[in-house]
Amino acid sequence: MQDALIRKLESFEELTEADRKALSALTLRIRKVPARTDLISEGDPPNSVHLILDGYACRYKVLPDGQRQIMAYLVPGDFCDLNVFILDQMDHNIGTISACQVVDIPRQAIVEITDDHPRVTQALMWCALVDEAVLREWLVNVGGRPANLRIAHLICELLLRLEAVGRVTDNSFSFPFTQIDIADTMGLSNVHVHRTLRDLRSLGLIALKRRTLTILDVPRLKALCGYNPNYLHLKNTRWGARRRIPWPSVGRRGSG
Repeated sequence: MQDALIRKLESFEELTEADRKALSALTLRIRKVPARTDLISEGDPPNSVHLILDGYACRYKVLPDGQRQIMAYLVPGDFCDLNVFILDQMDHNIGTISACQVVDIPRQAIVEITDDHPRVTQALMWCALVDEAVLREWLVNVGGRPANLRIAHLICELLLRLEAVGRVTDNSFSFPFTQIDIADTMGLSNVHVHRTLRDLRSLGLIALKRRTLTILDVPRLKALCGYNPNYLHLKNTRWGARRRIPWPSVGRRGSG
């Protein structure tokens, strides 16, 4: 499971063996969290960083009328709150969608590894920037695409993100999301989500069975929604490579 974190970071930055050992040391204490459980709630003080090693989680907010809006999906290798531990309190909730394997990393451990391992620091900076880019793309998705294209776009994104951490086999991956989850993510009704998934299946683009989603025709699905993976900034993917740009030295100690 620790491999998910290292694979994700190495999709942004080449790491040394010392970097990998330091990252593995962060993930020694793994706890199991049931599905549909909050890891941290709005208003709580964020005293540690949560890392998802297996399973799916999400960021979400709840409106006064009880309506939920999901703002991000968190997959294996994702830090739930890499930077929010500098805040006094959380301004949103983070909860599991499926059963998860989670690591709670003390903030001091994050400070130490970023001081001593500059390549890890650079990779974590990439993670933070990509999180922002994904949020921008989701805003465009919800505000600018019709329902069927929104869901097709989300499926393409999940394929690429999960492929980067070794969670895809023959274009199939775990899909524990309910229609309510997708509706709360895409700003749609449950009926609309059901109809859209049915249409994608009838077009021969996807199959969904026993919480496993298979993309039957990746090029067609990508073409349908005009999917461009550039916002994920992954290098050496089947949909294009990111050009490596050296980071400027900022005087960190240690060689990493």
